[in-house]
Amino acid sequence: RRCPFCDVGHGRPDPLDVNEPINLANTIAQLKLKYVVITSVDRDDLRDGGAGHFVACIEQIRAKSPQTQIEVLVPDFRGRDDRALDILKAAPPDVMNHNLETIPRLYKEARPGSDYQFSLNLLKKFKALFPDVPTKSGLMVGLGETDDEILDVMRDMRAHSINMLTIGQYLAPSTSHLTVKRYVHPDVFKMFETKAYEMGFSHAAVGAMVRSSYHADEQAGHAMGHTPA
Repeated sequence: RRCPFCDVGHGRPDPLDVNEPINLANTIAQLKLKYVVITSVDRDDLRDGGAGHFVACIEQIRAKSPQTQIEVLVPDFRGRDDRALDILKAAPPDVMNHNLETIPRLYKEARPGSDYQFSLNLLKKFKALFPDVPTKSGLMVGLGETDDEILDVMRDMRAHSINMLTIGQYLAPSTSHLTVKRYVHPDVFKMFETKAYEMGFSHAAVGAMVRSSYHADEQAGHAMGHTPA
């Protein structure tokens, strides 16, 4: 979707690789991984937004490695969210992750083609269908937001039943991407972390180098034993 913070190329993707789920499952089994995060680019070209492919991957991984926990980091399934969530019923993940990325004021600049409320609702709808599966979302800082705006988004996350949080420093992939507006001080990251637990997040990974999958297994371990509504 040509998001100006992202280094992924824009264009029409290749057709789905029907062998990818089994190849992925074989690799995970050979590596004996205990926790995996599966993600994808936006697949607006597919009627289900790619949900069926996520399910195929989950099913193959569980067949080969039944003890492996699976987190999915999904796109927003724009315009196809109800269909996608219905498909995910066949094989729900152990953790459902979808990143809000930034504050609503910056969506036109940073996430053109996406919608803040739509992303929040996707995670809330998932939680309503799968109340025992932890939900997760992440934010970048340094795009021009204020601290108060980040705290407001965190409150929105909790109001939409999101359990886990990641916050990290935005770093521009190149000079042609969005510029960094500020480098957040470690004390501010610590404040965000403290506020996150006060708001009721089961786990918060917050720091300059934190990314969406940062110690994802540890986050999930906390959430599995504590999944507030």
